[in-house]
Amino acid sequence: MLEKIREGSQGLAAKIVLGAVILSFALAGIGGYLGQTTEQPVAEVNGVKISQLDFARAFENERGRLEQQFGEYFEQIASDPTYMAQIREGVVERLVQQELQNQLAQELGLRVSDEQIKQAIFEMPYFQIGGQFSNDRYLQLIRQMNFQPDDFREYLREEMTRNQLVSAIAGSDFALDSEVKQTLTLQQQTRNVDYLVLDKEKLKSQVSVTESEIKDYYDLNQDQFMSPELVALNYIELKASDIELVDPITDEQVRAYYDENQAQYLEEERRRVSHILIESIENPESAQAKAQELYSQLQGGADFAELAKTHSDDVASGELGGDLDWIERDMMDPEFEAAAFALTNVGDYSSVVESEFGFHIIQLTDLQAQEVKAFEELASELRAELEQNAKIDAFYGKQEEVRELAFEVADSLDDAATAANVDVKNTELVARNLLPAPLNLPAVSRVIFTPELLEDGVNSEVIEVAPEHVVIVRVAEHKPAAVKSLEEVTAQITTRLENDKASELAKDKAQELFAQLEGGKALGEIATAEALEVKSEPALARQSYAVSPALVSKAFKMPHPGEGHASKAMVELNNGDSALLVVKSVNLAEVADELEPQQKQSITRTQVNKNYLALLNALEDTAEIVKPSTFEVAEEN
Repeated sequence: MLEKIREGSQGLAAKIVLGAVILSFALAGIGGYLGQTTEQPVAEVNGVKISQLDFARAFENERGRLEQQFGEYFEQIASDPTYMAQIREGVVERLVQQELQNQLAQELGLRVSDEQIKQAIFEMPYFQIGGQFSNDRYLQLIRQMNFQPDDFREYLREEMTRNQLVSAIAGSDFALDSEVKQTLTLQQQTRNVDYLVLDKEKLKSQVSVTESEIKDYYDLNQDQFMSPELVALNYIELKASDIELVDPITDEQVRAYYDENQAQYLEEERRRVSHILIESIENPESAQAKAQELYSQLQGGADFAELAKTHSDDVASGELGGDLDWIERDMMDPEFEAAAFALTNVGDYSSVVESEFGFHIIQLTDLQAQEVKAFEELASELRAELEQNAKIDAFYGKQEEVRELAFEVADSLDDAATAANVDVKNTELVARNLLPAPLNLPAVSRVIFTPELLEDGVNSEVIEVAPEHVVIVRVAEHKPAAVKSLEEVTAQITTRLENDKASELAKDKAQELFAQLEGGKALGEIATAEALEVKSEPALARQSYAVSPALVSKAFKMPHPGEGHASKAMVELNNGDSALLVVKSVNLAEVADELEPQQKQSITRTQVNKNYLALLNALEDTAEIVKPSTFEVAEEN
């Protein structure tokens, strides 16, 4: 098992998980917590304290994930203090579980080496530019996450070590065929049910709502009637691609650039070759002798392509006369390559060459010598590259000038806009979740809703929204979130109270009718007397979408009906309706003796998840965990 654990930290899944962690942190950012310290931990696990900074990182990571998941609806969700309290509690719980895993990993002696950490960092695409690791990019991103290099390496070590535990559970768990069949039998079981629904909408005519009830509900639930925080913004946007060059790129500059960089425009030598392969796995001496015999036949005038078709062990190329198509340097086995590139003229063939695959005879069938691409072929591409470089240079020069002016004249963007040769753009009053692009990016919206911009009315710092693309914003007008007036929400409250009262009537009526059902009255008789409709599902499945989820769930929790009598229940539905449910019989599934691999994999995965949760619960049950009843964390607005 320990071998599986150690392998787990090096696999593709581990890199994907770690990459996701880095990406979500990079998108979310934790700038709002820089410098934040506190003595009080958010939790303590077997004497190890989980700090406020640990919580801040994890909470902002989770917030960023939710913003991406829910998009424009997140602000509406986040305005519910109960929901955000649940999010905070969930983050603390995960931190506790992670610390328990860290302690178990230490107890098991699990380790991730410095070399593994280094390799993981080098391979993360978020730290790469053009497919190559960039130390500048690496340092920039981890500083955005409020990490120093040593801290980040230790954070990564903990993540990779925990991943070893997860991989161990996934790699060592299994399900017996009998267990899989038993599970499939339950999963594929269906039930024969009848039900009737008491629709609350049909009972609304029997309810009324008074003004005092509306007023009372409004007073007790004002957090439900908040109008969102609104801002009107001024901003300037500077993009390298939009910059107009004062001095256009000349033909002379393009030619000079080509001459200075000719080494970059080399087309490497290519050779088209054919070969005859005699494999040497079973008997190297015999293979070499056969290859030498074929070489002798070639020297005697035999046709290379015919010999390849009849004798080569490389069947695919042999059918084509041994043709391997075009090759370049560093494509083939070193011994093969050396022999192929030593041939001088088209038609020449090598002596017998040994490689790891066996013995070869190689023929040169075509040749493209190394050459430099012509200037005319590259001129337009080089001009575009020079223009882009010039625009980027101009961009960074303007960015610095704009940064200084926005700071010096903090109550206006006019001077900065003039220096950048761009217009100041404006928005109407808009909610956070409706900001226009590029202001709707989390990195920008967080800055907009800081006290400095909302209360002091100053210009923001330069905010990067993409490579060579920045904005500076200021808040022209701010309307804090406020409770809507009673008049604005009276209709909404009336509908809510009517629904609640109608649901209570439906529930009371369902209880009355359920008593009749329990007393022996048939469901059909009840339906007829109440002008209701009985619906039937002779083969209701667990995954049925045609029936209310509450009814499906209840149907499969009810006991099997006995001889001569059905199982009965009253069910409150999620939409406020109520229902009577009768399970008449259970239809057992027939499972084939031969199991599908996907079925076994799915059930094993479910078992893995159950065992993983069981491990976490066991660790919590035996640990000494202290969570303060309340703690405060400064959140960004």
